[in-house]
Amino acid sequence: MENMYSVHLKVSKVENGQFLAESDDIPGLVAQGRTLAETVEIAQDVARKLIDSYIEHEDPIPPSLKPISDHIELDVPVGI
Repeated sequence: MENMYSVHLKVSKVENGQFLAESDDIPGLVAQGRTLAETVEIAQDVARKLIDSYIEHEDPIPPSLKPISDHIELDVPVGI
C-alpha cells in the first residue's frame, strides 16, 4: 500500500446546491463539487497535491494527518 494519510473532511451543502469540503487537518484544503462523491474525490486530489508539496519543499506534514498502514475505517453517508 502506498503512503496514505487519514484526512478528516467537513462537508456542507452550499446555496447553489453543490457541496463544499474543508479540512482542519490540511490548511488550505477546499474542494467544491456537484455531488458528495465528486466533492470527496476532488478533496482527495487536493489533499494529495498539498501533501506532495509539503514533501517536495521539505516542509513538515501537519501532525493532525494520521498515517494509514493496512487498516482503514470510514464513516460513509447513505441516503434512503
